[in-house]
Amino acid sequence: MKKKPIKISETSFQYTFEEIYGQHEAKRALEIAAAGGHNVLLTGPPGTGKSLLAKSIVSILPDLESEELLAVNSIYSISGLLDRNLISQRPFRTPHHTISSTAMIGGGKSLNPGEISLAHRGILFMDEFFEFPTNILESLRQPLEDGTITISRISGNSTYPCECMLIAASNPCPCGYRFSQMKTCSCTQNQYIAYKKKMSGPIIDRIDIRVFVQPVETKLLTTTSLQQNATSSDIRKKVGIARRIQVERYKDECILTNSQLTTRLISKFCNLTIEAEKLLKRSNQKYQLSTRSFFRIIKVAQTIADLSQKSEISVENIAEALQYRKLEL
Repeated sequence: MKKKPIKISETSFQYTFEEIYGQHEAKRALEIAAAGGHNVLLTGPPGTGKSLLAKSIVSILPDLESEELLAVNSIYSISGLLDRNLISQRPFRTPHHTISSTAMIGGGKSLNPGEISLAHRGILFMDEFFEFPTNILESLRQPLEDGTITISRISGNSTYPCECMLIAASNPCPCGYRFSQMKTCSCTQNQYIAYKKKMSGPIIDRIDIRVFVQPVETKLLTTTSLQQNATSSDIRKKVGIARRIQVERYKDECILTNSQLTTRLISKFCNLTIEAEKLLKRSNQKYQLSTRSFFRIIKVAQTIADLSQKSEISVENIAEALQYRKLEL
């Protein structure tokens, strides 16, 4: 008998999509991310709602399955963070950029789990992403790829799961207004170059979806505009259907979402139409995609197809997935 997910009251969400003015592109990107478990980078000027968007993604994530519930509560129990009540919602962890490497990755005398493991099956939200020390950003590379982290010390070693979604938010430059439509960037070229050096290619390559968040036009700041928003409840239902499609598809492969697909599994499960395959090959030549980027585009496209409940990846799915890789950084 299949175990049922734990039902969460929808009124328990502090932030929801229907309360956010505009930002339809960012909301669509987060819908795709939630459906496939993909990592996201939200870039844009200060005050455009990046943090609010990130906090609202919890309201569209599907309920924890029984096995996920057990894994999450086990990690919090080991960490001494579990009170009398079990954790029933997906974790949402928000470490500050002054965090130590031990607190982020895990360790200490007791080899406790770090923030990346406390976010297992949930969200690791890193605001001011490029203000984090380089060593911490680099330490995320392998765990984000493997879904596990091994902590080794003289006293021994421990391995913890860390299959979480990374939601990163950042300004595009030190002053925050490069590429902005509302204010001119005041950074010198040297300042911008120094800032870009913080953007490690390998870590950015592991982020499937990148969105530039522009300010919302004043004319859209109306009650009528809010009333036209899709609700988190409706989006959550779509995400839930897409997730169930993936669970069924990968039931014999020990993975739950498209973000976990390996190259072998992409070849086995992802069916591109001829037109979609041609577009992907042309884009590969034009943008000189890395091998990792090439396959991550297919993963995102598969999630977009799942949201539409389509069995094949269409040219439209590939085109949409591509637009989330072309953000200039």
